[in-house]
Amino acid sequence: MSVPVVAVIGAGYAGLACAVELARAGVHVTVFERSHTLGGRARVVHKEHHRGIDNGQHILIGAYSELTRLLRLTGCSPKQLLHLPLTLHVPGRLHLKAAALPAPFHLALGLLRAKGLSWSDRLAMLRLMRWLKKRAFRVPPDMTVTGLLRETRQTPALAQLIWEPLCVAALNTPAADAAAQVFANVLRDSLAAGAAASELLLPRVDLSELFPVPAARFLATRRGRLRTGNAIEAIRPVAGGYRLEGDPGSQPWPHVVVATAPYHAGGLLASTGGCDRLAAQIDALEHEPIVSVYLALGKGLRLPEPMMGLVSDAAANPAQWVFDRGQLGGTEGLLSCVISAHGAHESLPRDELILATHAQLERQLGRRLPSPEWSQVIVEKRATIACRPGIQRPGIRTPLRGLWLAGDYIDSDYPATLESAVRSGVACANAILAELGRGA
Repeated sequence: MSVPVVAVIGAGYAGLACAVELARAGVHVTVFERSHTLGGRARVVHKEHHRGIDNGQHILIGAYSELTRLLRLTGCSPKQLLHLPLTLHVPGRLHLKAAALPAPFHLALGLLRAKGLSWSDRLAMLRLMRWLKKRAFRVPPDMTVTGLLRETRQTPALAQLIWEPLCVAALNTPAADAAAQVFANVLRDSLAAGAAASELLLPRVDLSELFPVPAARFLATRRGRLRTGNAIEAIRPVAGGYRLEGDPGSQPWPHVVVATAPYHAGGLLASTGGCDRLAAQIDALEHEPIVSVYLALGKGLRLPEPMMGLVSDAAANPAQWVFDRGQLGGTEGLLSCVISAHGAHESLPRDELILATHAQLERQLGRRLPSPEWSQVIVEKRATIACRPGIQRPGIRTPLRGLWLAGDYIDSDYPATLESAVRSGVACANAILAELGRGA
């Protein structure tokens, strides 16, 4: 039996994507994960009074080609994702649904049929897309999303109902601070790329079951190993590679992939004694939170759409999106309300945040709602990096040969999403395979 040659630290989407690609090429890989739950910052959370819920709601789009490829590779059933045309529904304010046509007709017809938009709004949206296309979706590097909206003369209604919510959903950064170039990249590969690319793919299973659990099964059939509950505390360069403090084995690893969250990666890199500057760069990255408020409102409750936008303007209206988990394969009447990025809601105690979110839903849905049978607030204080102009995101290579990085914070056209996570993992695997002489 040959000795495994690659160790992956972290069983989130990036680490498991890297491990799957390596195992597919016949490389023996071992994944170390501190937790007993797979998925990293996109995972299921188990609580006493209800079945598992996610630590946050993630939206996939058709343009996420690498993640959807890996889902197929590891045996994801098509029934595990609900496919919807791009639909932006804000109760009483907006309903826009893209048509099943090639670009740009899918958006043009969707705009023509949209409810809640004036002709000035419609023309402003087309003006922004034309402005970006004319510049091949390249914008000044220091431009923010708010600056882009100002430059293209977007209406207040469009900014409030479409552009700012899409920005905070995709970049998890307020429009006033968010990098317009990254936002333009998202629009390029979604709205400007046709109906299939802009489709919404909403998971019908929890985020651990969507990819991490099938990835673990895939590894098991290819002599890969997954060590959960196994924290790696340090990485020490030795003859023949690296020794991992916390690894129950004794062999050195010729290749090690650090696929943890960035706030854990810095310490591991610093422990090598040869990556201090890179560790400092990663530690300097700023983060934005995501708060999920779950409200179990009982059987019989169903929203008009599985995913709906909410007008968020202060602590009294904290949520930006609400998902009907009953329409996504979950418990009937369970709503997941999402609050992205920093904001006034952070000053509220959890009980008050639950009350404020419930009251916001009643106001904006225009109906009385049952009191929650149970509620849960899940806070990811450092859910993603803050995607601002001029951010310095590291690459997959480190100063030390055989030591690699993977994660949603790695340099990418995309913001810190599940797609950017798996893309970094695949790129890392391909680079290792090239060094091993096995090809991509």
